[in-house]
Amino acid sequence: MNIKVLSTAPCLAYLLGIVFFGISFSSLRADPIRKGPKPLKPAEHGIGQLVEAFSFSDINCEQHALTSEQATQFTAFCFTSTSCPLSRKYLPTLAELAQSTPAHVQYVLVNPIQSDNEEDMWAAAQQARNAIYVHDTDGKLSRHLQAQTTTDVIVVDARRTVVYHGAIDDQYGFGYAQAEPKQHFLRDAIQSLINGQQPSIAATDAPGCNLSYEAVKDTAGMTTYHGEISRILQRNCIECHRKGGIGPFPLDTYEDVVAHAGMIQTVVTNKTMPPWFAQDSRSSTTSTRSHQHIWKNDRSLTADDRNDLLAWVQSDHPRGNLKDAPKPAIFPNDWHIGKPDRVWKFSEPIPVQATGVMPYQYITIDTQLDESKWVQAIEIQPGSPEVVHHVIITLQIPGQGKRSSAEREEDGLWAGYVPGQSVWKYPKGFARYLPKGSRLIFQMHYTPNGIATTDQTRVGVVYADEPPEHEVRIKGLSNHRIRIPPGAKHHREEASLQLPVDATLLGFLPHMHLRGSACRYEVTDTTGTQEVLLDIPHYDFNWQLLYRYAEPRTFHEGDTITFTAWFDNSAENPANPDPTQTVRWGQQTFEEMLLGYVEYFLPGVPPGTPLMNKAYSQKQQENLPARDNKNLQAVFLRLDQDGDHALSKEEIPKRLRSRFDQFDFDRNGLLSYEEVQQSQAQ
Repeated sequence: MNIKVLSTAPCLAYLLGIVFFGISFSSLRADPIRKGPKPLKPAEHGIGQLVEAFSFSDINCEQHALTSEQATQFTAFCFTSTSCPLSRKYLPTLAELAQSTPAHVQYVLVNPIQSDNEEDMWAAAQQARNAIYVHDTDGKLSRHLQAQTTTDVIVVDARRTVVYHGAIDDQYGFGYAQAEPKQHFLRDAIQSLINGQQPSIAATDAPGCNLSYEAVKDTAGMTTYHGEISRILQRNCIECHRKGGIGPFPLDTYEDVVAHAGMIQTVVTNKTMPPWFAQDSRSSTTSTRSHQHIWKNDRSLTADDRNDLLAWVQSDHPRGNLKDAPKPAIFPNDWHIGKPDRVWKFSEPIPVQATGVMPYQYITIDTQLDESKWVQAIEIQPGSPEVVHHVIITLQIPGQGKRSSAEREEDGLWAGYVPGQSVWKYPKGFARYLPKGSRLIFQMHYTPNGIATTDQTRVGVVYADEPPEHEVRIKGLSNHRIRIPPGAKHHREEASLQLPVDATLLGFLPHMHLRGSACRYEVTDTTGTQEVLLDIPHYDFNWQLLYRYAEPRTFHEGDTITFTAWFDNSAENPANPDPTQTVRWGQQTFEEMLLGYVEYFLPGVPPGTPLMNKAYSQKQQENLPARDNKNLQAVFLRLDQDGDHALSKEEIPKRLRSRFDQFDFDRNGLLSYEEVQQSQAQ
């Protein structure tokens, strides 16, 4: 079956404005809600599962079989119907794909509607002449592949593993049609697979006529190592646990898995592995508005996978049939992002001591860029990953002025690394901005492991082919005035921001230190309705993960995003450096941070538009008292980092702190704008 497919007040006043997005586009509104297929959690939609061998006949009565000896690399089973309106619309698209895709991909069009007209099917088969056309009159083929609609597509590799399950594209759906598709799900997935890469979107729903049979998982032979267990490990574990990987032991052979069966049972049972800490929104009881979040990089095991894996490691570990084994996973020898356009590396190795605790190390690299660049992908590679806990890269931009490390982290995060997450890659149309003359500042957290060594970390980038439609930006919601009492087991602190403009959120990266125990992002709209955006009931400092939406969420001017964190400063926290101390904000791990990063873009704002650091939207500024001195207003807004209309001692310049109490007339530990005005008069 060979088918073709496919310092001064004026200066401070000028700098005012940056706390979040910064541009006052009061009339700017968000893009309309996108219609079309919705991304789904791949493991719950069959990605990575074994399809049992089967045979079938096409409408010409020719016999075909899906076996482990496939001549073609991929087989795309495309469900269709001559009576479903959406199937008819998509037939020309399928015919074109079958005509244009390389010969080592074969297309099979499966019609599961028993009553469809035979002459219509012959005409459809003639139109898609490069594909095999099957009339699945008894529904066996549809049930076998677990198809759900008459536009569903299931792509299977040569080892009968499902590698894509979803829509053709987003051109047609119920109640809408576009002149051209914006997302080519099937085409892009197949191209990625041909290139040896995983599809960026591997699972979606597929708007079409629903199939009425009950899709039942075929469990025959699925609890053996070759049949299912190796596939579970391949899609969830061996990215790190492989020979040459960063995991403490490999899990890419049967012998490796049997040898570590006890440890696998422990970490899967207590859900510390795979590392993924977002609570399923469907089980959350904290939200007052329901919205199911699908995370693009979700690492969690499905309930079925967890049960199968635990049952197998507690059994006699049956191997199964080698013919059922998946294709070996291929990992790049060097860069996951492909050959970088530019690489920057530490000029000298950094010595890492054998024992004890090391303070953060800061290394600066001049990019020496003589022109600004749009960056499509970033990858950070530690020279000695066994001692690198995490890396945070911030930018120092010419003309921006000197900023503290805290300010750089909050508003200048450019990329980061934690074990298992080294790549920041964006789809076409999205990119990060790297201004000419920028300097990369690496914050390196080293954890000595008993052997003195050195580290020479590097970062590689791939430039975008053209300026993007959207500029990806990152903002940190922070609270520098946290105060965690000694022995407190569940101490709550928060930081919030009222959006000055519409913003589309892409993802979140929460950051706390050793006492951080839980955190949550929420949004409150202008009507007071709240929604939980990300809930992490059990935060782990060792796994500071990026949680990226499969579908970006747009929120509006006036909505408030709040990042709440809980800290365990009790003796019951085994990681607590000292439960007898009051803990405040600080850079080192024995101190604490409350820093909730938000990855976003501004719909309708041209990429490259400089953002003024604007502390308040125009509406918020109108609510402040009238001011005679515009420069004083600008300075006040610039210093008020947390936007509470008051200045703490930590928010004012050090040279003025000695006079703080003199002007804190109401003795509440804060300076209001009226008190600042009064102090100026004196």
